[in-house]
Amino acid sequence: MSIVYILTNEAMPGLIKIGLTNTSVESRILTLDNTSIPLPFECFYAARVSDSSKIERALHVGLGDHRVRNSREFFRLDPYKAKAILELLEIEDVTPGSAVIAEPGDQEAITRAVSFRAAFKFSMAGVPIGAVLTFAKDESITATVLDDKKIEFRGIETSLSSAALEIMHELGYNWKQIAGPQWWLYEGETLSNLRNVKEN
Repeated sequence: MSIVYILTNEAMPGLIKIGLTNTSVESRILTLDNTSIPLPFECFYAARVSDSSKIERALHVGLGDHRVRNSREFFRLDPYKAKAILELLEIEDVTPGSAVIAEPGDQEAITRAVSFRAAFKFSMAGVPIGAVLTFAKDESITATVLDDKKIEFRGIETSLSSAALEIMHELGYNWKQIAGPQWWLYEGETLSNLRNVKEN
């Protein structure tokens, strides 16, 4: 058994990489971190599957309309949509519990890249005040949009990222930060994807 993964990269907003590895996701991310890539990849989701070659190929064909280039594993697609398919085929969720960092300063570089892009506002994604959001990893978890930047989560006014990080810690991940718009859904789409669609 091997692993099929879905990676994101802050240097490539709106794109995901779908691939496979016979080692570990952590090793694969470190292998991909070279001088041709400005920032490290981050694992959105990874699953141990029975036949990684067959499943990877099926994902590539099934999502082919979103493929950026036929000879590459990159897709202009919401990572949640690819995850929804891969979850059906998984034997075990093997998403790393923490960020995969190759060099000191990598996490700071990712944080800086996020801050260069304008801070997320619900109006950027066409999400109205009062909308109910669901969490991508557990859709029974919800939050309500309070204003253009804040949500109500468990009775407290907070940000998308703070609430998402709290949930991920409860799920056993020890991530230090998280991009909230990638993990909250509105009408079945991640907020980050809704923003990318509106901006493009």
